[in-house]
Amino acid sequence: MENSMFCYQCEQTFGGKGCTKSGVCGKTPEIANLQDLLIYQLKGISCYAKELIDQQKPIDQKVVKFVEDSLFTTLTNVNFDVDVHLHLLQESQKIKETLRSQAPQKSYPDAATYDLSDTKEAMLKDSEKAGIMYDQTLDADIRSLRSTILYGLKGISAYGHQARFINFRSELVDHFYFQGLEATTNDQLTLDELIRMTMRAGNISVEVMRLLDEANTTRFDHPSPHSVNVNPKKGPFIIVSGHDLRDLELLLEQTNGKGINIYTHGEMLPAHGYPGLKKYPHLVGNFGSAWQNQQKEFDSLPGCILMTTNCLMRPRETYRDRIFTTNVVGWEGVRNIKVSADGTKDFSEIIARALELGGFADDQEAQEILVGFGHHATLSHAETIVKAVKEGKVNHFFLIGGCDGARPGRNYYTEFAKQVPQDCIILTLACGKYRFNKLDFGTVAGLPRLLDIGQCNDAYSAVRIATALADAFDTDVNSLPLSIVLSWYEQKAVADLLALLSLGIKGMLLGPSLPAFLSPNVLQYLVETFDIKPISTPEDDLKSFLKQTVTA
Repeated sequence: MENSMFCYQCEQTFGGKGCTKSGVCGKTPEIANLQDLLIYQLKGISCYAKELIDQQKPIDQKVVKFVEDSLFTTLTNVNFDVDVHLHLLQESQKIKETLRSQAPQKSYPDAATYDLSDTKEAMLKDSEKAGIMYDQTLDADIRSLRSTILYGLKGISAYGHQARFINFRSELVDHFYFQGLEATTNDQLTLDELIRMTMRAGNISVEVMRLLDEANTTRFDHPSPHSVNVNPKKGPFIIVSGHDLRDLELLLEQTNGKGINIYTHGEMLPAHGYPGLKKYPHLVGNFGSAWQNQQKEFDSLPGCILMTTNCLMRPRETYRDRIFTTNVVGWEGVRNIKVSADGTKDFSEIIARALELGGFADDQEAQEILVGFGHHATLSHAETIVKAVKEGKVNHFFLIGGCDGARPGRNYYTEFAKQVPQDCIILTLACGKYRFNKLDFGTVAGLPRLLDIGQCNDAYSAVRIATALADAFDTDVNSLPLSIVLSWYEQKAVADLLALLSLGIKGMLLGPSLPAFLSPNVLQYLVETFDIKPISTPEDDLKSFLKQTVTA
């Protein structure tokens, strides 16, 4: 093929069409092509695994975990280490051969019958057949739906990985990894069948977010409102970025009493709402803003950074010796902290380095923001909310959330939030909140006007809140005075969107641009079926939403 690579899985893909020379995210053609081949191997594994599942034969949990972790590894801004990908590819061949020997003998797709080559050079050559655009005869709508299912699976795997780390799993999710991947190889499936599989991915996304919510609230209790300082304090420190609350807990345990302050970063901010985490006095605040600003914000820090999940950017040399990764996150030359056989981790190296660096020299004046409005906390005020709506004190709810990113146009979300009328409440989640979460929105009817629901996976909380309010008003979610404005960047946002669509939620706005992997016909289907629209201007979109409220 004439291109060095092809990838269009994230919102910032080059030209809104696809990265062909190098990834905007920072991945090289070598990494991109090895990831294509790894996905190809996972599809082959799934062809055999699905046959065994259909025969009600169990799949080894080590195989499930491998597929989950491998999917997560290929999610945007997770892993850029060639050696990691080569190891995963070699392991995938062993798993494929084992399942092949167990599955019934029949005709299988090429992804299943393919056997991995021995050298990296040969693998890279083979990766051409694994590329998204390799089969030029494939119907564009089939390709689009297959890509949508795959990217939904990548998002699901991120949430499944977090839940599995604290020993929560779902057989529905485990099986769907194989069922969904197999569907992307099955030439017998019609467009209608692939649409149903795409909606099934949405159902499974709801299930995995429910599972992760159960896992987090069982271990750390339900989040409750909590004020978080966003300015530094004097002393040694470690900044924890990503999403994995169990990693944060382990680090808090191991740094307890050692004079090290712990700060959250990015999507870790909601951790401050969980009683099981905020009980540690050295969890002192949140540092910085959204993930795309990390190179500038980490540049001169006299402390350490721990990256627990996705959102890793190329580390600058100025802080390469102070950044650590864990789980499936990786960059060549950056130290990765492994999980032990007992499910714990040894953070002694990063702790020692943080103490050595000395930390911030002075305290800065505290500035606080409020977090902790998950479904449990928010619905504890349900009676107040319903009364305020019925009395006309609250006119409308806006869910403004999703991924943040560097592409121009995301200031739309800041301006939208600023222009939301004073008699409206804003619900927010994921790192898109950093566009406006330090602004003072005040209160309405005795409630904060800005309610931080949590991480991206807490789209489940938003659904719980919306359905509970619908029940209270004896109506359906689509008839509520609720409007959803989403920003997306990577594949967890795809999973979140599919989850909302599978629940029949209509009239959502999506931006800052529409996914490149949606063909015109698939996009038209979403528009006609779910009334999904691209964002326009804050002024026009607000007028449209509020007009609907008045009409209703």
